[in-house]
Amino acid sequence: MTSNENTSNPIPFKEFTAIKQTGFFENLKQPRFSGELLLTGPRQTKWVFYLYLGRLVYATGGNHSVRRWRRNLIAYLPHIQSHMGAIQGDVDRLELDDHNNCWEYELLCFWVEQQKVTLEQAAKMIRQNIIEVLFDVTQAMQVTCELKPDKNLPFSTRLVLIDAEQVIIEAQKGWQAWQSAKIADRSPDMAPIITQPQELEQQTNPQIYQTLSQLLDGQQTLRDLSVRMKKDVVTVTRSLLPYVQRGLVRLIEISDIEPPKLPIRSVDDEILNNQKITIACVDDSPLICQTMEKIITSAGYNFIGINDALRAIAILLSKKPDLIFLDLIMPNANGYEICSQLRKLTFFKHTPIVILTGNDGLVDRVRAKMVGSSDFISKPVDTALVLETIRKHLRLSVS
Repeated sequence: MTSNENTSNPIPFKEFTAIKQTGFFENLKQPRFSGELLLTGPRQTKWVFYLYLGRLVYATGGNHSVRRWRRNLIAYLPHIQSHMGAIQGDVDRLELDDHNNCWEYELLCFWVEQQKVTLEQAAKMIRQNIIEVLFDVTQAMQVTCELKPDKNLPFSTRLVLIDAEQVIIEAQKGWQAWQSAKIADRSPDMAPIITQPQELEQQTNPQIYQTLSQLLDGQQTLRDLSVRMKKDVVTVTRSLLPYVQRGLVRLIEISDIEPPKLPIRSVDDEILNNQKITIACVDDSPLICQTMEKIITSAGYNFIGINDALRAIAILLSKKPDLIFLDLIMPNANGYEICSQLRKLTFFKHTPIVILTGNDGLVDRVRAKMVGSSDFISKPVDTALVLETIRKHLRLSVS
């Protein structure tokens, strides 16, 4: 991530302790900050926190962002294949571009939409990711902070909003336990490897030696081993310390694993692809149609505006749009009736139909769902929500 004109001046912290972290995030709550917090540590290590209205949405970066993601995938979503090659097909279906390129988070959103994982499972994985990033930031001690405001956060969905103070407390507990174990100078991202196999074999029984030989291959970090062994990382590290102190085992730095290949399109590519897509809006208000036209055509989509409810079905059949926004209350026909009739036609059986209304009531939502609507958004329309709704339903309809 590169800073731009919207990025704040860097704020240096000599010791970015839990107390300072809490104070910093607390200051972002009052103005309800939305956007990215960019942290840079020693050796130019970079972390990114995504916030919405002052609360945490996700965190990534550091030396092992892919390892972290895969490790927590194994821990919290064990039914999902963790091999990068196995998930490449799902990654290929993500809507990524230059603005939104956090594949880790978008893949979780995609799995929740596809009902491959529950929202609760995804939330637990996100929470642990943030805690690990905060641990690493605390251990780094010296960091510089930059704020990059962005009211339209790059994510199409916000799975969970987390209070920073809660995860800072959890990360601090882990850091204090790490310090108490007298291993604060070592990173849990280091990997143990056997350096004296013969001496180790002589000083342990056959069963322990066999276990250590399998685990300590220099390819798994202490954190990776803790997930594999289903023990906390401090316990795992403490159990290995006697061998490290005797020079039988060494902790080494290893690189991150390769991320999946990302299908990132530039904004120009996105607009080019959008030009193949037609969006219709059926609303008796010319002003609403004009507003929707501006939003939709600016994103590169083709637009059809229909003010006459009685002619709506005939026009929709002739134009065959990929998605329809449909006003709920119109003089000659209401949105329920039109939606119900469209769903009886073979061509529109699976077309996303989004109800527009100024009356955002539960009864209307239930009734709209009963006649086959795909979604429901309130007037006055919000640009970000309209585009988010289009992307969500077009992605689902081609899945």
